[in-house]
Amino acid sequence: MKPIRKFTVRAVVPAPLAALEELAANLRWSWHEPARRLFEHIDPEAWARSGRDPVAFLGEVDPARLDELAADAGYVAWAEREREDLREYLTAPRWYQGHGADAPKAIAYFSPEFGITEALPQYSGGLGILAGDHLKAASDLGVPIVGVGLFYQAGYFAQSISADGWQQERYPVQDPDGLPLSVVRRPDGTPVDVVLALPDDRALCARVWRAEVGRVPLLLLDTDIPANDDDLRSVTDRLYGGGGEHRLLQELLLGIGGVRAVRAWTEIAGKPAPEVFHMNEGHAGFLGLERISELIGHGAPFDVALQYVRAGTVFTTHTPVPAGIDRFDRALVERYLTPMLLPGVDPADALALGVEPGADPAASAFNMAVMGLRLAQHANGVSKLHGEVSRRMFGALWPGFDADEVPITSVTNGVHAPTWTDPALRALAEQTLGTADTEHADWRSASLDDTELWAVKRRMRQHLVEDARRRLVAAWSDQHSGAPAPDWVHRVLDPDVLTVGFARRVPTYKRLTLMLQDPDRLRALLTHPERPVQFVVAGKSHPADDEGKRLIQQLVRFAQEPELRERIVFLPDYDMGMAATLYPGCDVWLNNPLRPLEACGTSGMKAAMNGALNLSILDGWWAEFAGDDYGWVIPSADQAGDAAERDALEAAALYDLLEHRIAPRYYERDGDGVPGEWVRMLRSTLSTLAPELGADRMVREYVERLYRHAARHVAAIVADEARGARDLAAFGARVRAAWPGVHVLHVESGGVESAHVGDELQLRASVDLGALDPDDVAVEVVYGRSRADDTLDAVRRSTLELVPDASVHGAAARVYAGSVVLDRAGAFGYTVRVIPKHPLLLSAAELGLVAVAD
Repeated sequence: MKPIRKFTVRAVVPAPLAALEELAANLRWSWHEPARRLFEHIDPEAWARSGRDPVAFLGEVDPARLDELAADAGYVAWAEREREDLREYLTAPRWYQGHGADAPKAIAYFSPEFGITEALPQYSGGLGILAGDHLKAASDLGVPIVGVGLFYQAGYFAQSISADGWQQERYPVQDPDGLPLSVVRRPDGTPVDVVLALPDDRALCARVWRAEVGRVPLLLLDTDIPANDDDLRSVTDRLYGGGGEHRLLQELLLGIGGVRAVRAWTEIAGKPAPEVFHMNEGHAGFLGLERISELIGHGAPFDVALQYVRAGTVFTTHTPVPAGIDRFDRALVERYLTPMLLPGVDPADALALGVEPGADPAASAFNMAVMGLRLAQHANGVSKLHGEVSRRMFGALWPGFDADEVPITSVTNGVHAPTWTDPALRALAEQTLGTADTEHADWRSASLDDTELWAVKRRMRQHLVEDARRRLVAAWSDQHSGAPAPDWVHRVLDPDVLTVGFARRVPTYKRLTLMLQDPDRLRALLTHPERPVQFVVAGKSHPADDEGKRLIQQLVRFAQEPELRERIVFLPDYDMGMAATLYPGCDVWLNNPLRPLEACGTSGMKAAMNGALNLSILDGWWAEFAGDDYGWVIPSADQAGDAAERDALEAAALYDLLEHRIAPRYYERDGDGVPGEWVRMLRSTLSTLAPELGADRMVREYVERLYRHAARHVAAIVADEARGARDLAAFGARVRAAWPGVHVLHVESGGVESAHVGDELQLRASVDLGALDPDDVAVEVVYGRSRADDTLDAVRRSTLELVPDASVHGAAARVYAGSVVLDRAGAFGYTVRVIPKHPLLLSAAELGLVAVAD
């Protein structure tokens, strides 16, 4: 019998244990092991059943047990110490507080999903986990970020696998009152609701929930409230669910409603308004339009408001393929972008921001990433290789410039070590190396014996085996109407066998089934009599992706073969809880996407934090960090004739590495049963690689290279009553109008008869500036190594600004001159170009205008 209504009744905690409620209310417990141990001590079994969620846990604990602990002076003192530690963590100066006055006072970080903890399932995969790690690292560093997202009643989906291997989805509804959330309220106690005006005189209302992620507030907007019509209550029903209009409403709410929520929260909390806004992918792009509307309301014209918004906006792209970008029907977007929704904003100006380069403005799809890039003066990819891919993918926004000049940089993702490092490894570091900071411990120290380290790694592998068996027993029971699982399910995996992990979302490019290319070779690896290998696989396919589901089915069916089922398993319902045992328990982490389609791929980073070695295609983060001490590179068959040949070649390389290099090294043991060379690589991974992979490194880079730069630029733009914004807007309009009249008419060279290294090439260029003044432009010679395709090598290319020739007067054309020293031998080439020049432009390509010599 189903209840007609469900809600959560919170536990009454005895007054002496009030510290527990304060600790449970802040999500720092999700990465702070001492706080987790405090809760676990109350009732270890109930703690495990609750999913290690203090809010749910306190509701399950026997009140008599709480009364008993309330009378235990030792436990009460322990709880008080943890509360004081939390309060100090929240208030004491940290790394960021040592920055100067030019550091932003507040940064708003918008993302469609956040993976903070399995107790708050508001994530689907890497994008959300990355966002959660970003907030946690910002908290640890003291960076004044406020996170902004949506509260999804059913989160993503819970996955199960049918008897024939097909993915099935369930959407369990969450009660926010039972989660570590609180409603944002005004001083009079009324809840804060944001309202978006919709067509047909309707309105979309959203309640604002707040989660405390250490020092960082996370605001989540929820439409399941009585103020909405029934159909609008479901706007935030599930992550990435519904059709185009449903998705558009979610993104309008995230961007526009999110800015309004931040505005309300900062006013209520007495916090400074954000100077910098960070879009974590294009889903939040509408935030720029809301900010423009606000500025127009204060008297700024659209073009001036646009310059202000661009100056303080950071856009991070996570996709390496156009298909991964949200694109909406123009007519649908036009229906919603009304003056009622965005007062003062001409719908035509708003729609123009999403037009794809070169497309018919009246017929182009509305591209969220394109809008995001046009609204942000600071943009980045999430690994060095992904930065290169992004510059090529979005290069059409800056026509006439080579890919290396496209203004998109890169900040390689990182992972939050305190969240993802196994407690057993932290305890080992604390006991033998004198620190619980596993990221920066000296894992090569002689004070840590190989035997001790290997014993802890085996314990982590044992934990994975036990967790996998428990999950598979539960899955069997679900599939077979509660029937007990057969004996073989209780024997799957072996804690003493080389364990390879693979857990990802399951789009086709990640190639879940590459390992199945040659089933016989894989069988031989799995069943090798002396050097067996076992695989633990997990992952979810998007509910609408039948091809991804077929890949899961193919793998599950292979794993069901009687002779293999104890050596290869697929674990259903991959989430953060599973990941906490999966990464530490693996010896090798496998990643075999189609290069270069992996933007970053942080799962291998989390595995490395736990001493796993990587086995990966040179893609994403591994392309810049791979080393012989950290794992193995699967060679990419880039020259293969077709996809089938490429898969076959790369799979063969994978099998060869496992059979001939990885397994022998793993099973080569000393007299104590320790694989000495393997442990040496494990130590190198923990000592040298892991510190480079931390989210603290990533957030520091965002602060130093993007946030501070954006804040300085905002200050320059708004100084003297926004004179900079007005000047830059006027300059852009004037230069765009005049640019068709700008030409390089003629280039002369001299001073070199037979070129040698050290010679000086003299150049004179005649330039027609049309209606522009010399101060409006820079005339540059671009020179360097010439390639066979008649282009200049981007790596060995330089620019030099030519100067006006003062000896030439009265000519219709301007003459510019300069000289280039030939500093290297080999093929050489040069050209001359004209680009706009203004002190508030951040790159040569920013306006997408260039005139190049023919």
